[in-house]
Amino acid sequence: MAVIDKYISYRTYLVAFFIFLMAIAIAVKLTNIQWVDGDHYRELAKERTVKNFVIPANKGNIYSADGSLLATSIPNYAIRFDAVAPKTETFEKNVKLLSDSLGMILKKSSSTIQNELRRARANKNRYFLVAQKLSYTEYMKIKGLPLFNLGAYKGGIIIEQKTIREHPIGHIAERTIGYERKMPEGYSDGKGIEWAYSKYLNGKDGKILKQKIAKGQWKPIRDVNEVEPQDGYDVISTIDVYIQDIAHHALLKQLEEYEADHGCVVVMETKTGHIKAISNLGRATDGTYYETTNYAYAESHEPGSTFKLVDLMAILEDKVADTSTVYDSHGGVVIYSGRKVRDSHEGGYGKISLARGFEVSSNTVMVQAVYNNYKNNPTKFVNHINSYGLNRKLGLAFQGEGKPFIPQPSDKNWSNISLPWMAFGYGVSVTPLQTLTFYNAVANNGVMVKPQLVSEIKAWNKTIKKYDTEVMNPRICSPETLKKVRTVLVNVVKKGTGSKLYSKDFSMAGKTGTAQANYATNGGKDKHYVSSFVGYFPSDNPKYSCIVVVHKPNTSGNDYYGADVAGPVFKRIAQKIFTDTPSTNVIKKLDNPNPKQESSYNTYYVKMQKKQNSVPNVKGMSGMDAVALLENLGLKVKAVGVGKVKKQSIQAGQSIVKNSSILLELS
Repeated sequence: MAVIDKYISYRTYLVAFFIFLMAIAIAVKLTNIQWVDGDHYRELAKERTVKNFVIPANKGNIYSADGSLLATSIPNYAIRFDAVAPKTETFEKNVKLLSDSLGMILKKSSSTIQNELRRARANKNRYFLVAQKLSYTEYMKIKGLPLFNLGAYKGGIIIEQKTIREHPIGHIAERTIGYERKMPEGYSDGKGIEWAYSKYLNGKDGKILKQKIAKGQWKPIRDVNEVEPQDGYDVISTIDVYIQDIAHHALLKQLEEYEADHGCVVVMETKTGHIKAISNLGRATDGTYYETTNYAYAESHEPGSTFKLVDLMAILEDKVADTSTVYDSHGGVVIYSGRKVRDSHEGGYGKISLARGFEVSSNTVMVQAVYNNYKNNPTKFVNHINSYGLNRKLGLAFQGEGKPFIPQPSDKNWSNISLPWMAFGYGVSVTPLQTLTFYNAVANNGVMVKPQLVSEIKAWNKTIKKYDTEVMNPRICSPETLKKVRTVLVNVVKKGTGSKLYSKDFSMAGKTGTAQANYATNGGKDKHYVSSFVGYFPSDNPKYSCIVVVHKPNTSGNDYYGADVAGPVFKRIAQKIFTDTPSTNVIKKLDNPNPKQESSYNTYYVKMQKKQNSVPNVKGMSGMDAVALLENLGLKVKAVGVGKVKKQSIQAGQSIVKNSSILLELS
């Protein structure tokens, strides 16, 4: 018995000793947690229950040159309710007033809202959605309502803010305005002005401290932010909204009519290089057109006959031939190294001058003029092209510029047909914006200026950065060459390939172009046409230059040439700019007593205003076009709806009574 008791005593001591050791270990661990690792664990607990959230800063706005909003950041709010936070007495005292007020703001039944709030409280819902997609004004109204005006802890209000980007003018110039987005990998990417000038547009993000209240749910700890976000600067673009609208609809109309694959148009101010309009439209599978790629800037392709201006300028500058030099078109076919160069006109043009060959866009004449004079020294000809800047990128601030290609005689791929093929715009590759920049230099008295889409960075009314006109080449050719080239470009429209566009009341100068694309792919089965027109207006005192390029027009009607497809877009833009929206400068010139200083456009504008004494038919026109046209005629216009004009309250042909009202119903 004594042995058993002794055994039990040993076991008791052993257990007690083990418990004692455990107690010591626990005490040591607690001491270690409290004093040694205390800061670490307290920080860890805080991180899991309290966290800083980023409040994205409002981006700066993007404005057009005429002050219209192209892109703006709009704060978007959501209101949630922590139904557990308010005391019972506080909740019961305010819930009826809160429900009545919310009902008026949200256009909902007061009783429905009250039932939802009571149900949320009964279910201890700490993240009940009250309203979302609220404007700042709506958010401020709700924030000041009974109960919610007590704040997050006493009133249970939870405020969530997001910033969204909107384009007030819709999809017009959407690709040029661009976007910035966060990629899944964490880095930012984007296009257009939004991305190119993001360092100015993006402000500094703020921070707000939130506490975890449930699984995946967080609410602000305080009503104020830890760090207030700072808004970005505003970007002033060179785009003119009205000219942009004219260009967009003129291009769209032609693309739809010819069922083309895609196209672009750019309108540039001659002296400054400011791009007043740029439209890039591609065809979707359903046949509609939308902005998808900046073709004018990114698409480098064979230009075709618009490149012939390079030939003419180089030849005249080197004085190896003159505009009066006669060439034989040889029945419309000349052969180089076994390859035929053909004229589009069957049978050729007989014997004609170099100037006439350019005006009718004779491939055989222009190729002979280049080949005969530069075959022994092709570098001399190519150096002219390089001096015009066509062998290098324009280097604008935007991503994705198309890479030009001008063969150099030192290249290993240079062949016997390189020179003659270059002469009519094949075997070379340039972007539409490069071609326009070259033609704009001709319009600008030989001064080549860099295209520009942004003129200024501003913070409210303070200028942060101003972008002045950048001269790329102060003189692309001699005044003598320039004078001859400009005369020939005018004659292209008067009596050459662009004669369909000619108007005795309206002067334009330019060059048509029709190029075959993909002619060497799949045995020629994928061949299609690229129709273009590039030039400037008015021809005697150019204010704007413009290029229109249309890819893959429907060829069933055999009218896929530049004058038929692209030319009408150019003419419509030029006419509408100076008949619907005369600029301040034009109006000032109208008052100029010196007739020598007045451009032909001013005369044309005055003539059009005198002729138009009756209400025009605006049915089918875009709303923006119709409103501007009628307002310029002295009518007060009210438009209802969006899209094109479906009805007009004053019928076409009625006499115009100044300041009378006309109602337009848009589809």
